[in-house]
Amino acid sequence: MSQYDVVVIGAGPGGYVAAIRAAQLGFKTACIDAGVNKAGDAPALGGTCLNVGCIPSKALLQSSENYHAAQAEFAEHGINVTVKGFDAKKMIERKDGIVTKLTGGIGFLFKKNKVDSIFGKGALKGQNGDLWQIEVDNNGDKKVIEARHVILATGSVPRPLPLTEIDNINVLDNEGALNLEAVPAKLGMIGSGVIGLEMGSVWNRLGADVTILEAMPTFLALADQQLAKEAFKIFTKEQGLKIELGVDVKEIVKTKNDVTVKYAVNGAEQTATFDKLIIAIGRIPNTQGLNVEGVGLAVDERGFIKVDELCRTNLPQVWAIGDVVRGPMLAHKASEEGVCVAERIAGQQPHMDFNTIPSAVYTHPEMAWVGKNEEQLKAEGVKYKKGQSGFAANGRALGMGQAQGFVKILADAETDRVLGVHIIGPAASELIAEAVMAMEFKASSEDIARIVHAHPTLSEVTHEAALAVDTRALHG
Repeated sequence: MSQYDVVVIGAGPGGYVAAIRAAQLGFKTACIDAGVNKAGDAPALGGTCLNVGCIPSKALLQSSENYHAAQAEFAEHGINVTVKGFDAKKMIERKDGIVTKLTGGIGFLFKKNKVDSIFGKGALKGQNGDLWQIEVDNNGDKKVIEARHVILATGSVPRPLPLTEIDNINVLDNEGALNLEAVPAKLGMIGSGVIGLEMGSVWNRLGADVTILEAMPTFLALADQQLAKEAFKIFTKEQGLKIELGVDVKEIVKTKNDVTVKYAVNGAEQTATFDKLIIAIGRIPNTQGLNVEGVGLAVDERGFIKVDELCRTNLPQVWAIGDVVRGPMLAHKASEEGVCVAERIAGQQPHMDFNTIPSAVYTHPEMAWVGKNEEQLKAEGVKYKKGQSGFAANGRALGMGQAQGFVKILADAETDRVLGVHIIGPAASELIAEAVMAMEFKASSEDIARIVHAHPTLSEVTHEAALAVDTRALHG
């Protein structure tokens, strides 16, 4: 029976990073994962993020943006082209190639760092002294390995909608949405979260008539509402997405060729028929097959594994990270937790500040934020100052033809410490890094305002927003 210092169950962004860091720290490490490639004929590391989530969706977003630019934006630059159409199958093949390259890269990193990669489903069986026994099931071929420490990184799965089953033919989850090889004339989307908005944007740009049905009465309820309102206006009035809020879905009827959704908005009954329907109503923690009850692993009422502030479960030497525990379901949050846990096992004392974990939505324009929003600060009774600057007067944004949106900085009214930064505009997912850095180092808005930003760059809008906090904006 093989014995390890650390065994990680799950090779997503949290699990594979935890395994690599543990090996770097000198631990004999193994990572168990049951992921397979799109064809289903070979293992594929990387979890949901690399295989059917973050990475493939960004590849499709870029392809759709290029297509739209050639159709609608090149002429403004004096570039006259005739767009005959696009090859959806080729677009999917490009996406698949990127996924294959990156998932294969994890295997290379495992070999480089001497991490044993074990294919199969891992389950906790119990303790043998101070070692945990873990059963690995590779399609019925079972074996048991032992580990002094176990890190659970099993991620999440799409939240099911009781009204219908996912067949990935006409009713799709995020995986099915990433593999459409033809543009549906009418595309329905239930859920206006990150997945809904990104996939809706892709197929809208490629020519689909997209309708998004959202149960919440508020658009992007977790985001700063000034940012959310700006995004809603751009997506609906300028880009043509149809977004219905406060929707109560009553019935979903599938036929061979389409899907009909019956729903109500403010009590008014409505019916819509789509060629394809994507279900994107969030994700739930994945603990299936871990033998949670058998070993007494504590989970909360929502199914998340209970952990303390150090990611320790109620079981000795068993840790849990990523989507399967509390906190935002974000790949970068999972990765950082994985690093922290590996270092804690080594006796180090790393720190992770949940208030400085950035969020990003890769629509066009992008959205990103970190820290508190205005609604949260008001609810908490925190006195704050606000500085805001738009991309409309930024030379770089104008040259790019992407001058929509703004940067907003919120700072403590007394100390000037940055409390939150909210961006909608070009490269928001990149610009937010400066805000994260500032908040990690407890910067004031004046600190950002005193930093020299290169000209002409998009980051000058962040600089201008920081100046605006002190009512001394130079270009706004």
